[in-house]
Amino acid sequence: MKVPPRERGAALLSVLLLVAVMAVIAAVMLDRLNLAMRLAGNAQAMTQARLYAASAETLAAARLKALVAADPARTVDPGGLLGRDFPLPLERGQATVRIEDAGNCFNLNSLVQGQEGFYSLRPAALAQLRALMASLQVDQGAAVRISDGIADWIDSDAVPAPNGAEDAWYSALPVPYRTSGRLIGDVSEIRAVKDLTPTIYTRLRPWLCALPEAQLSPIDINTLRPEQARLVTMLAPSGLSLDRVRGLIAQRPAAGYASAADFERMAGPAMPSGQLKVASRWFLLDLTIRVESIVLEEQALVDVGVTPARTAFRSWGDRASR
Repeated sequence: MKVPPRERGAALLSVLLLVAVMAVIAAVMLDRLNLAMRLAGNAQAMTQARLYAASAETLAAARLKALVAADPARTVDPGGLLGRDFPLPLERGQATVRIEDAGNCFNLNSLVQGQEGFYSLRPAALAQLRALMASLQVDQGAAVRISDGIADWIDSDAVPAPNGAEDAWYSALPVPYRTSGRLIGDVSEIRAVKDLTPTIYTRLRPWLCALPEAQLSPIDINTLRPEQARLVTMLAPSGLSLDRVRGLIAQRPAAGYASAADFERMAGPAMPSGQLKVASRWFLLDLTIRVESIVLEEQALVDVGVTPARTAFRSWGDRASR
């Protein structure tokens, strides 16, 4: 059969069209395959990073337990374990660990006293938080509103403090929510508190912690650094200056203070007794794990008051989000 001249080349065009379609399909399949391989590689690297983080936790907990067990009566840091970054070389990457005394902070959960379901305001802690904010140049009015608001966030009742807010206020917001009514698990929770602006939160964040107990901050004068002196001045804001406390820290014996009473006598009558400690129980680990293209950041709260030491709390995410 003779093909009309105008139909010549149609078969060739059909073949070329089929080849083009197959080429597109092949390109899409290869792209999907490459994406799947990258996702699988990232998942494997993330799993490896989490395993490395768990190992770093175990290693750090063992070191801390040994540090505390060397002298149960007082915690000192002769080897410089606290307050600096330690690199840990890994087979597939690297890790950086930083350990801090987690008691050297203002414990937000100290704003209440009692037991779960029956938490009520602790006035002494409220005064300490306001003194800390004053030393950080937070406006007095804002400090009063924020401190009352955080206390209301944790306590068990539904009656707002004079400058605070309870569920009735939060439930009236465009996006309503409720107060916690329990101890805070992570400091970042207070971002939801009335009147706490991002600027003030950023200023306060390095000085705050959320220990899993409704107790006044157990500040260890044997591990306290000079730049943390305001944690002592907040206990007696009208009787102690930052320079005075920094001087007492600089005069600290190499073996540490034998008792908090020794430090309190040197500080003078303005220093209240009972809250300062010479031994530590809580330590904070900041871990950064890098495996190939994966970066994992973790924060873990270690309790060395039990044997073996245990991780009481951990969170993942970059430091800016905490």
